[in-house]
Amino acid sequence: MPSVARPATWADLPAIAVALAAAFVDDPVKQFLTGQVHLPVERSAPFFDAFTRIHWAHGRVDIADVAGQAAGHVAGQATGQVAGQVAGAAVWALPDHWKVPTRQVVRWAPRFVRMYGRRFLPNLHVLRAVEEQHPHEPHYYLEFLGIRPEHRGIGLGRALIEPMTMRADREGVGMYLENSKESNLAFYGRHGFQVGSVFDLPGGGPPLWLMWREPR
Repeated sequence: MPSVARPATWADLPAIAVALAAAFVDDPVKQFLTGQVHLPVERSAPFFDAFTRIHWAHGRVDIADVAGQAAGHVAGQATGQVAGQVAGAAVWALPDHWKVPTRQVVRWAPRFVRMYGRRFLPNLHVLRAVEEQHPHEPHYYLEFLGIRPEHRGIGLGRALIEPMTMRADREGVGMYLENSKESNLAFYGRHGFQVGSVFDLPGGGPPLWLMWREPR
């Protein structure tokens, strides 16, 4: 079935959160941070909803819909309406806006506690260590890209990532992401991302492949 990807509207946010939660049920980093082998959608959806809203003002949130419908939001400007299930989504931070302000962490802390429980405070130290690996030069940062399991393998990931790689190329700006699955390396590699280093999460956590893309 043909797919399209466009930036999302405000009304799409709940569906985006569910789609990302479904995509990350077996994510090694989320498993480590929560202590759960399988992370239920209902537990993690509020977390993804919070992060999508955090990046809304200074980022780009794209959706893919297998029904062939799409909607859009870029820096507060919305167009169109979405019909059908959100099959996948990508959450981007624009250059110099990747770092989550402390006030936002405090604002959304109840949702983060719901996600991590007693691990919330220790996890802040882990995430701070990840932040310290972040490049300093201006770049587009891919916070999340996820496809619902039942919609994988039909080109939705490509539909979500290509508009931003083309934008970065036009602007001459780099791109950065933290990949939590070795199986995803080939996908990101096809889109120009290269592994700069492998970072093991503190406390015996899994590796993150830190990937950078030079503009073309």
